[in-house]
Amino acid sequence: MPHGVRLAVQITPNAKRTEVVGVHDDVLKLKLQAQPIEGKANEALVRFLADALTLPRSAITITHGHTNKRKLIEVAAPALTPDAVALLLLPA
Repeated sequence: MPHGVRLAVQITPNAKRTEVVGVHDDVLKLKLQAQPIEGKANEALVRFLADALTLPRSAITITHGHTNKRKLIEVAAPALTPDAVALLLLPA
């Protein structure tokens, strides 16, 4: 993607806290504190990624999987590389 990064994520809603678990099978796994009803988990996911990547929420778009645990996310930030995203999101 020339104007940003695409992320494949798998979420686990209703977690005790929102956090990145790690990467498994080329998918970024996240736990979200939000419930998977009325788009609350999707909103929490966008908010978490925007905060973690220091981007406005409008830069994060869920392109596939709105009602699924597996989602495809587009991050509209031309200066952001996949390596930079990994450094910002993955636990040390």
